[in-house]
Amino acid sequence: MRRQAEQDPATPGPVTADDLDRSVQLALTALREAPATAWEGKAGGLEWDCWETVEHLSDDLFAYAAQLGPRQPPLDAEVPFVWEPRRPGGPSNAIHADRTAGPAGLLQVLEASGALLIAMVRTTPPTIRAHHGFGASDPEGFAAMGIVETLVHTYDLAEGLGLEWTPPADVCARVLHRLFPDAPPESDEEPWPTLLWATGRGELPGSGRARLTSWRWHGEPRG
Repeated sequence: MRRQAEQDPATPGPVTADDLDRSVQLALTALREAPATAWEGKAGGLEWDCWETVEHLSDDLFAYAAQLGPRQPPLDAEVPFVWEPRRPGGPSNAIHADRTAGPAGLLQVLEASGALLIAMVRTTPPTIRAHHGFGASDPEGFAAMGIVETLVHTYDLAEGLGLEWTPPADVCARVLHRLFPDAPPESDEEPWPTLLWATGRGELPGSGRARLTSWRWHGEPRG
């Protein structure tokens, strides 16, 4: 008799809308602790201030939801919203928050944008593909992209706002598996420091891997 093929090694599992929801809510919880006077400072190593960085994150989540929105999502371009900065050097966004609403209003914009992507990931058939510059992706891929944006930009914001931020290791492991096939395996490194390394935000001491000066993820479904 033919021997059965060996099963694939265990993987962290698929990225889900629940993972995205959890990530956005944890980020909001952390950011609500920021002093109201701190939002004009720089966000970590970014050129944007903290307010602009939340707008950029909100815009990312909105844009990913929009890509999945049409019945026939575009496979060669982004949905043609107008993205523009509010100042030279600022992020080019379609989403901008009303500054008179203060930080609470800014975070409400972030939550609303996240909810749009969460809903689209939940309701879009897994066979759908939509354009992204790093590879045409499925709903799981867009969920993973939204999580990466949320986790690493909250890291940038936490540096600028003086907050503590360590996201869940299991979520980090799932997005690493989905988007960063060249990252060190979880058995070698902790998921959160590895995700920071994979996005050019940290080092992996002792791994022999230098800090990245350029990086990308792979949006195409694995396999």
